[in-house]
Amino acid sequence: MPVRPDIVCICGSSRFVAEMRDANRDLALQGVIVLAPGEMEGAVSAEQKAVLDALHRHKIDLADRVLVVNPGGYIGASTAAEIAYARAAGTPVSFTDPPDLSR
Repeated sequence: MPVRPDIVCICGSSRFVAEMRDANRDLALQGVIVLAPGEMEGAVSAEQKAVLDALHRHKIDLADRVLVVNPGGYIGASTAAEIAYARAAGTPVSFTDPPDLSR
């Protein structure tokens, strides 16, 4: 194991919570430090969403790379914004599925 494990930030649509949990588990078992979106029960207010979005951008800042969990290639608006943020910072981005660019 390296001196400092790789740090990976998981991004993806909230519709893929189960898939993101699986990716989190798989990465952790490979010795990776995983930063993942917070999971909330029920709806959150617009103010709470803004706080969570800012917190997730900070997680991207800490990461060595970003893994987008996107079954079927789906990328929603929030995930697209996170991808753009990571790329602007020079953070490598990979995908579990090829992105569907037709949307």
